[in-house]
Amino acid sequence: MAVPRTRQGSTQDSAQDAGTAAAVVRMRGAALAYGERVLWHDLDLDLRPGEFLAVLGPNGSGKTSLVRALLGQRQLSAGTCTVLGRAPRKGGRHIGYVPQQATLSAHATLRARDVVRFGLDGHRFGPRPGVDGVRRRVDEVLRAVGAMAYADVPVGLLSGGERQRVRIGQALAADPRLLLCDEPLLSLDPHHQRAVTELVDARRRSHGTAVVFVTHEINPVLGLADRVLYLARGGFRVGTPKEVFTSDALSQLYGTQVDVVRVRGRIMVVGTPDEAAPPPHHAEADVPGGARS
Repeated sequence: MAVPRTRQGSTQDSAQDAGTAAAVVRMRGAALAYGERVLWHDLDLDLRPGEFLAVLGPNGSGKTSLVRALLGQRQLSAGTCTVLGRAPRKGGRHIGYVPQQATLSAHATLRARDVVRFGLDGHRFGPRPGVDGVRRRVDEVLRAVGAMAYADVPVGLLSGGERQRVRIGQALAADPRLLLCDEPLLSLDPHHQRAVTELVDARRRSHGTAVVFVTHEINPVLGLADRVLYLARGGFRVGTPKEVFTSDALSQLYGTQVDVVRVRGRIMVVGTPDEAAPPPHHAEADVPGGARS
């Protein structure tokens, strides 16, 4: 597949490039395609410790595919990517992953504390840490995400917001340096959306954890995002929310008139065309602990 080289994203300045050795994620000329359909291409990106990157765009624009590339579950079509100084790979313990919400009926008997424990040692082989140490760590994580009250409740009985707290706890259990959140706000009401975003923000501020936060809309994370990566029509825009969310920037990206309206501190994007969905791929089961990297 020949990947077009016309750049549709802004280039990061030389001051940022000077410190690339410290980047948690580094992408250069990165592209991803399904056959002849290019999701995005020519992407240069450095993600720093403690930085909150919101990834937005229409369905089919490649947001989840980007997360899968960072997890080592999908190879780039072109370009290079390093995560924590090495090629993306499965099985590392320094990346926390919060997947999209899915039904948990097959695992309804698992308690919340069991799910969090998978995040601590579910990826390991060989000797496990002592039982007392594991329990203390699990309780510590449950308290940190506000889930201690239902630690022993089967996850199948929890609400959507409670499940997301548990999933975030699972992702944080092994003290990750990078946290990947794939649509963690889907199907949540505004109260639980706020609770989830505050948990993620607290983690990155207290531990310097870099965050890639895939979402359908900017408003729930508008006050938290340092930068936005907006994917659409085979290209992208990257910059601060003020730089990306302008009528001119998004109109150029979509190739049609798009209006960005700000009302009472909220952003509304009007006139974006639908994005064609990529071919279906084999989805991995949402098994607690099985999707961490």
